Amino acid sequence: MSTPAAAAPASASPDAPFDVIVIGSGPGGYVAAIKAGQLGLRTAIVEKDTRFGGTCLLRGCIPTKALLESAETIDRAHEAAEFGIAIEGKVSVNMEGVHRRKDKVVQQNAGGVAFLLKKNKVQTFAGHGRLAGGGKITVTPSQSGASVQTLTAKNIILATGSAPRVLPHLPVDGKRVLTSDELLELKEIPAHLLVLGAGAVGVEFASVFQSFGSKVTIVELMDRLVPVEDDEVSAEFEKVYKRRGIVVHTSTKVVGLETTADGVKATLEDAKGAQSTLAASHVLVAVGRRPVTEDCGLDKTNIALDRGFIHVNGHQQTTEPGVYAIGDIVAGKPQLAHAASNEGILAVEHIAGLNPPAIDWTQCPGGTYSNPEIGSIGLTEREAKKRGYTVKTGKFPFQAIGKAKILNNTAGFVKIVADAGCHDQILGVHIIGPRATDLIAEAGPLLKNEFTVEELARIIHAHPTLAEAVVEAAHATLGHAIHI
Repeated sequence: MSTPAAAAPASASPDAPFDVIVIGSGPGGYVAAIKAGQLGLRTAIVEKDTRFGGTCLLRGCIPTKALLESAETIDRAHEAAEFGIAIEGKVSVNMEGVHRRKDKVVQQNAGGVAFLLKKNKVQTFAGHGRLAGGGKITVTPSQSGASVQTLTAKNIILATGSAPRVLPHLPVDGKRVLTSDELLELKEIPAHLLVLGAGAVGVEFASVFQSFGSKVTIVELMDRLVPVEDDEVSAEFEKVYKRRGIVVHTSTKVVGLETTADGVKATLEDAKGAQSTLAASHVLVAVGRRPVTEDCGLDKTNIALDRGFIHVNGHQQTTEPGVYAIGDIVAGKPQLAHAASNEGILAVEHIAGLNPPAIDWTQCPGGTYSNPEIGSIGLTEREAKKRGYTVKTGKFPFQAIGKAKILNNTAGFVKIVADAGCHDQILGVHIIGPRATDLIAEAGPLLKNEFTVEELARIIHAHPTLAEAVVEAAHATLGHAIHI
């Protein structure tokens, strides 16, 4: 059962100006509202969904990772005999149970957000919020017959998020041709899932359903999987996916889709223009996300747009006085939940006059929660060279880490990119392998505090841990890896 977004309390005075009104309660919006409440600002949040949390919590990060955890569990069950554990009977996936657990996790988190908003005295309004100009917002309730409210604020934060991007020649029907929204709710396991797009969304779903027993094919327009990552990470990732039995077509595009009686027929075209056809039971269209800014009242403002994305300065201010924008709707910034949360805090601190520093986006970590996982922060080797650095790199494989052997998960490595022209200062850390999305957190302070490789090499790491691969990569960068 869903938790409705709470209506404004009876004691609320919506006619009096708020210090801050946030439109959207995703990881950017609700964090901004909580921070504003903590700073003593009179704060409101407007949410059109029936629950708080936005795309990340309701249709993105959280439910996807719940599916990935179920996928990892069945993978471990198949390996149980190697660990000396006997499982009687056939190991199989119960999709009803998978969805039940996923929905429970989402429900718990959405309830937690509602509690935090209430705890921090944030007034909540259920409905579709639109800018009306002059610091005003109209809130159109979802229930028919309810009257439209008008709220006034000294500052407004737009946090309306994103939605799956679709292409005109790849029509989504929600049954056979799906976006991530529909695939998250699919009750059956596809016999053959064709994934269009090898970014984080595409490869994560590919990982889930391969573990669940689907045949999986990935088609990517670029020349490698996870193309935003370091080249060596992409190469290792593709190698592991092919070992898992996932079919990969890079430098390939889908030029047409035809729904058949029992699935979908796709027409593929490679870089040389040669065409072929591929039949699948289901297709996931994972070709990026678009900003949800088309019905926000932007026409009542002077906000500068770029293909629907909003331009902001270093403090998240738009070109409309008193209006800020954060999260997936911001032009040129990473579409990541943790990026949105930090933008929300930055915007509110600026509103409160605290003069916060702008975010250094080279120090924003990225994570791909597939099998294998990827965690990365800072510059890739290619980008560092492009920027003119004298690059020095080092790698250390998980194959040589005792804890990875204990886990029976030894694919991948840690790679460090350093500036040889500046005392080997660390420019980037790239991890592919077990728990990479957790391990990458160690690298954040290293970049923030301008650590050198030598300084990292002298930090004692506990044994046996996966984190030893990070310090071993530092030794490798210095030319004297210990355990290989």
